[in-house]
Amino acid sequence: MATTLDIARDNPNAQTISSASAVQMPDETKPTLIGLSREELGEALGTIGIPQKQWRMRVSQLWHWLYVRGVSDFTQMTNIAKDLRSRLDEAFSIARPEIVSEQISVDGTRKWLFRFPPRGAGRPVEVETVYIPEEGRGTLCVSSQVGCTLTCTFCHTGTQKLVRNLTSEEILSQILMARDRLGDFPEAHTPQGAIVPSEGRLVSNIVMMGMGEPLYNFDNVKKALLIASDGDGLSLSKRRITLSTSGVVPEILRTGDEIGCMLAISLHAVRDDLRDVLVPINKKWNIETLLDACRNYPGVSNAKRITFEYVMLKDVNDSNKD
Repeated sequence: MATTLDIARDNPNAQTISSASAVQMPDETKPTLIGLSREELGEALGTIGIPQKQWRMRVSQLWHWLYVRGVSDFTQMTNIAKDLRSRLDEAFSIARPEIVSEQISVDGTRKWLFRFPPRGAGRPVEVETVYIPEEGRGTLCVSSQVGCTLTCTFCHTGTQKLVRNLTSEEILSQILMARDRLGDFPEAHTPQGAIVPSEGRLVSNIVMMGMGEPLYNFDNVKKALLIASDGDGLSLSKRRITLSTSGVVPEILRTGDEIGCMLAISLHAVRDDLRDVLVPINKKWNIETLLDACRNYPGVSNAKRITFEYVMLKDVNDSNKD
């Protein structure tokens, strides 16, 4: 059983969130600062006339407010002069995505449907993000694409066409929004209608296991995860970040070298003939090739193990031989 809070802005019967506690929604006409590297933040400040000699200090301030304090409104950045806050607000956005729906299960699992604004000539898109509370930790399952190209036969997302990759901002925004709704930022005020977990069950782990194949959106995923693991920001340990792939072999080595997170493989079959059907990417990179890439994954050891995911399908892959 699950309880649903429908808080979409275009729903006349939607639950109202008080303006004092609601996060700002994106202004589609302004570029966002969320998801930019420190270097890119400095360059963005240069476009509004901030002298280069101030970039390092100002970037440090912005980074703290965005990723440590989790603010979504420039007016909350109290150690930045009001004039500069006004200039930042005129030029940039740090707003959150729209929440279409928010659900809670009896076991404490939470699911959000987030709506992101259109990119270019596209339409607004919606992605799911799921929070799973466990004893001593809370895991957030994050999406990397809208739809998917892999057509795995047992996966619902595999039935949807790929619409587009999510940007680094949109990947990070799922984490920020979940922490908002869980009251997981310092001195955060829990918004009206928020779903709050039991004490201690906050976002401690990230798994890239939501919609899409993250290694087909490598650059944006890398950028988002490096910001998420930055020690001066969200500060998630790379050992608490797991990226799941169906087997995009050429990008597996890059994942270890350039991101350094934990790796999970969506295996689901131990025979090529069956995996070709269940996970069609196996026709391109078979099990032997995939396992070779796993053996060579940077840093793999008894302390840093690779997870193999296996969905048991009755009379398909659940025999003793399998």
